[in-house]
Amino acid sequence: MCLAVPAVILSRQDMLATVSVSGVTRQVSLMLLPEAQVGDYVLIHAGFAIQTIDAEEARRTLELFKELEKYEEFNG
Repeated sequence: MCLAVPAVILSRQDMLATVSVSGVTRQVSLMLLPEAQVGDYVLIHAGFAIQTIDAEEARRTLELFKELEKYEEFNG
């Protein structure tokens, strides 16, 4: 099973973007999504932006991740 994480693009230079995932920044490749722009929400997998999503979908997905964390802490 693969997992893609939502992130917002903070800046970009050529095919490299700086994104924020829940406040943590990292560099990702835009080679698979060259049309992505600063402010776009994208799904990140294995260091690549693979799909653009809307802000609401990103918010819902991150909320689900937080719920999973609570479950893991409870059952860990």
